[in-house]
Amino acid sequence: MYKKLNPILHSQLRLAIVSYLVSQGKSDFNHLKEITNATSGNLSVQLKKLEEAGYIQIKKGFQNNYQHTAVEITGKGIDAFEEYVTAIKQYLK
Repeated sequence: MYKKLNPILHSQLRLAIVSYLVSQGKSDFNHLKEITNATSGNLSVQLKKLEEAGYIQIKKGFQNNYQHTAVEITGKGIDAFEEYVTAIKQYLK
């Protein structure tokens, strides 16, 4: 029996964000925007959804007098990603 895929992670952009954060631990908004090729608005919306699910933490502040948004994966986000990967592997068997 196939496991249901996590709808939060099944979005291409959200999966890209979480995949990157699982490997790096943390990043910032501008870097995520660059590596995902997303627009600021779309990235912002998707980060909010991931934050609401508890998969990431977002910290806003200033760095060198410029606004800075730091994004970090949570333990819950890592667990959700691992479950998602396991579910996908079942589909590939």
